[in-house]
Amino acid sequence: MRAAAIVLVTGLAVAYILWRIDLRRTAHVLAHAHVAWWLLSCGIWIAVVWPLAWRWRILLAARGVQERLGWCVRTLFVSFAAAQVLPTSLGGDASRIYETARRHPGRGGPAAGTVLLERALGGIATLVLAAAGFALAVGRYSVGGYIWVELAFVVLAALAGLVVFSTTLHPLLRGLRPLLRRLRLEGPLRETYLAIHSFRGELPLLCGVFALTLVVQAVRVIAIWSAGKAVGVDLSPRPYYVMGPLLFLVMLVPFTINGLAVRESFFVSFLGALGVSADRGFSTGFLFFAVTIAVALPGAAIVAWEGAHRAEPRAAR
Repeated sequence: MRAAAIVLVTGLAVAYILWRIDLRRTAHVLAHAHVAWWLLSCGIWIAVVWPLAWRWRILLAARGVQERLGWCVRTLFVSFAAAQVLPTSLGGDASRIYETARRHPGRGGPAAGTVLLERALGGIATLVLAAAGFALAVGRYSVGGYIWVELAFVVLAALAGLVVFSTTLHPLLRGLRPLLRRLRLEGPLRETYLAIHSFRGELPLLCGVFALTLVVQAVRVIAIWSAGKAVGVDLSPRPYYVMGPLLFLVMLVPFTINGLAVRESFFVSFLGALGVSADRGFSTGFLFFAVTIAVALPGAAIVAWEGAHRAEPRAAR
């Protein structure tokens, strides 16, 4: 059933793209893209790995899991590679949780809790940026119904935060334990929930981590703008601060591998509402996809190198 849904969604997205673009013009736009702008986009995406790794490291340390910054950087790059072959960037999160739990036996709950907390903080930060972007773009750019979609996500994020951090909902959550026990999910979900909920009393840490996340997400939006500049999209960064959060959310939807075709359709639709041709909109999305591939290459190289070195001792025996 899920495989059929993936094929259907991918097919619809591809059909939409082919309906909107002219393949010959699109090829011309991509062939004449400015490499320097694309390299800037890649450089930004790679540079933010270190602050993200540091953020994860201090969250792990707060839950008693001590790790080196180098290992956190390495695992983030590997997660980028995993996200290329697993459904959406959530596949990369699963990779980090698995590797941390394997490296620190018995600490799967804190590993999952910190990764999911990072994801939640990232979502809130992008929505804050969306609000700022809307304030900057209003009266200058028409972004139509996309703002209402973002508003819906703001409400959902607030409700999710209430569920996770409120103590008044504990009786309701305890009522779900028999069902989760039958599904054999009670133990892992309970550990993860407690790991996230335990940050409730660490407001200074959460505020500091959120501030860092907000800066990183703001810089990442500039990387998307750079991809657009590479193919001649003449827009200021302002509308990208409305577009960026939605793009990050689109990349989480587990309908296609790494958001394939859905991501490009989103670029065509959103930028088209701002007067950008479908060919340049698709080209922007394609170059941004190329950025994610470039960032995944170090992780793929790490996995290959580690796999080869693990195989050598067995071959020697």
